[in-house]
Amino acid sequence: MGDIKTGNLKETINQAVEFIHGQTKFTPQIGIILGTGLGSLAEGIKVDTKISYKEIPHFPVSTVESHAGFLIFGELSGKKVVAMQGRFHYYEGYDLKQVTFPVRVIKALGANTLVVSNACGGMNPTYKAGDIMVISDHINLLGSNPLFGSNDESLGPRFPDMCRCYDPELITLAENVALNLGIKLQKGVYVSVAGPNLETAAEYRFLRFIGADVVGMSTVPEVIVARHQGMRVLGFSLVTDMGLPDALKPTNMTEILATAAKSEPLLKKIMTRVIEEMKV
Repeated sequence: MGDIKTGNLKETINQAVEFIHGQTKFTPQIGIILGTGLGSLAEGIKVDTKISYKEIPHFPVSTVESHAGFLIFGELSGKKVVAMQGRFHYYEGYDLKQVTFPVRVIKALGANTLVVSNACGGMNPTYKAGDIMVISDHINLLGSNPLFGSNDESLGPRFPDMCRCYDPELITLAENVALNLGIKLQKGVYVSVAGPNLETAAEYRFLRFIGADVVGMSTVPEVIVARHQGMRVLGFSLVTDMGLPDALKPTNMTEILATAAKSEPLLKKIMTRVIEEMKV
C-alpha cells in the first residue's frame, strides 16, 4: 500500500475508500469533525456503520484521550452524514498531510460540505468561557501547510483561493438558527498554533493583536484541504477558557473538558438544526 508521506496521495485515498465501501455502501452528503470534548455530539446520529480509525488503511490513530477515534456513518436531522469522532493534531507527531487525510477520504466518499468544531481559548474580552463562536475566518500559525509538496490537479488547484473560506450562507444560517433557539452565538477569527502547550500571556497578547478572537491547535489544516477540494465549510468553536493576558489564570485539561461538557448541549442544538435546514 502507498504511504501518505511518500506515496501517491490519490492511491492512498482510493485504498481507504475501497476499504470503507467494503464495510458500508452509505454515501454521505455532509462531513462532520467533532473536536476536543465534543465527541458525544455523535449520539444524535442514527448510526448505519461505525468504523474504528485503526481499521482504515492510512488513517492515523487518535492519541488524545478525549478523542474516541471512530468514523460514524448515519442520518442526522434527515441528512446523510459521516462524522469523525475524534481528530488528529500536528502536535501528536503527524504531518499535516496525515492530519487532513480523513478530509480527503470524506470528500471522495461523496460529501461536499464540511462542518468542523473545536474547543479553544478565548482572547476577545467580550467573550467568556462557555461561549460558542461561529468561525468567520482563520489565521494559520502552525508553521506548515497540508498542501506543501507536489499537487494533484485532480484533487484541487495548486494555489487554492481562501476568499470566503467559511461559507457566508452557512454562517448566516447558523446565526439565524442560534437566534431562533435563543442561544448566544459569537462570530470571529480562529488562529491555529502548533501546541501542545497553552499560550503565555505575551503570546495571547500577540495573537489578539494580529486579529484573532480565539486560539486552538486544530481545524485550519482540515479547512484548507476542504477548500482545496471545493467543499463548503462551516466552523464552530467552543470557548473553554479565557486567555486574557492581564488577567491570566492557570488552567488544565480537566477544567477545559468540564467547560466543554457544559456548553456541548447548546452547540449540539445549533449544529443539529443547522444540518436540518442546510441545503445539500
